[in-house]
Amino acid sequence: MKRILLLISAFLPALLANAQKKPSTAKDDLLKTEAAADIQSHYDQYKSTALQIWNFAEVGYKEVKSSALLQKTLQDNGFTVDAGVAGMPTAFVATYGSGKPVIAILAEFDALPGLSQTIDPVKTTAGQDAGHACGHHLFGVASTACGIAIKKLIEEKKITGTIKVFGCPAEEGGSGKVYLVRAGLFNGIDIAIHWHPGNSNAVTMTSALANKSAKFRFHGISAHAAGSPEKGRSALDGVEAMDNMVNMLREHIPQETRIHYVITNGGKAPNVVPDFAEVYYYVRHPKRDQVVSIFDRVVDAANGAALGTGTKADYEIIGGTHDLLLNRPLAELMQKNLEKTGGVIYTAEEIEYGKKIQASFTEPAKDSINTAAKIKPLKEESDAGGGSTDVGDVSYALPTVGLSTATWVPGTPAHSWQAVAAGGTDIGTRGMIVAAKTMALTAIDLYLHPEQIQKANEEFKKAKGTYEYKALLGDRKPALNYRD
Repeated sequence: MKRILLLISAFLPALLANAQKKPSTAKDDLLKTEAAADIQSHYDQYKSTALQIWNFAEVGYKEVKSSALLQKTLQDNGFTVDAGVAGMPTAFVATYGSGKPVIAILAEFDALPGLSQTIDPVKTTAGQDAGHACGHHLFGVASTACGIAIKKLIEEKKITGTIKVFGCPAEEGGSGKVYLVRAGLFNGIDIAIHWHPGNSNAVTMTSALANKSAKFRFHGISAHAAGSPEKGRSALDGVEAMDNMVNMLREHIPQETRIHYVITNGGKAPNVVPDFAEVYYYVRHPKRDQVVSIFDRVVDAANGAALGTGTKADYEIIGGTHDLLLNRPLAELMQKNLEKTGGVIYTAEEIEYGKKIQASFTEPAKDSINTAAKIKPLKEESDAGGGSTDVGDVSYALPTVGLSTATWVPGTPAHSWQAVAAGGTDIGTRGMIVAAKTMALTAIDLYLHPEQIQKANEEFKKAKGTYEYKALLGDRKPALNYRD
């Protein structure tokens, strides 16, 4: 008998622990089912909101109607909205609840210039300049839908804590989230959750390229290009000389570097020596310190070009973003919820549409149409991918996790007319709903299991190390007119 009692006492803690886990798991599943069902039940409403923003197609810091629509949607659902934060008229923070934990959901809504497109699977301009070629019309709405689903659970006292939806303008080059971080608006928040439209379903375990951008402006002297060219000093010559020097620089910088530019002003008439010209540069590299160093060399090229052409040069920093810190504990948590949610199964009509889209690619599509229904396994990539994001700066402020979902036809590249087209159809909407559900389910885990937040914090501190965050764009105010 004594031996039996000893055995019982030895195993009792484990038995009690298991007994406590089962009700908790049941509660988790119940709340997740409820949140997912709530999001799905408002499919038509969220689709309508996303398509309105798709049609607005407002570029960075000009997203007046898009931001107002998301703010109204959140206000109508009980959120308190603080608008025009951090010096950005279209930025906002919507809040519901009180106390810990505090979960932030990031929302974007800016379009890209020069990418107008209808929903047709052939290149057809929609009659305006900009288009949602990166799917931010879906991004902001999915984040809003997630926030509303969590708000309802807090309101019904099924979970406790605070939910915040951050309206983040001008991700495409304007570095909107950097100003939110710099203003301290993420202070006191436990976890940030985000997502991004894409051509497959995967939790983000690939970093991003750090980025520093600027507009270089050359000032010369006007003159008649034929009658008295010797009296002029061409600002355009300064731009072209700079571009030539930067292109020669490419041989002598780390191969992971990406430098690209567009001439935004090259003069007005061929018979007038232009006294003003401007070129807009991006410098990217996986490491933030390398970006700063290479950017300084680009500045040297601008100064040398000005000296050689008899012009003067100055520049304005437009944006600057950090690389993205990854958080495996959060990624593993989100992976389970993405697998629980599942991908998008195309209808027969969508398969036909998708094949037409894929036929327009410059290279044959590597992924089949059915890839949209699959979930990629969680896999950490060693490279930093091909893009940059201001989410990187958020990831240096607090533990951050994100995913992408198949809102475009598999194989579709971002910043393409094909992305704009699919994003305006149910293919885009259904991928958006996958993202909203996955983020909500992940947030529920964090509200119910604070130990997951502790694990995420430990990983965050380890990844950040001793680095003291400093915005790469310095102390400049938001570049509200950078798209002008």
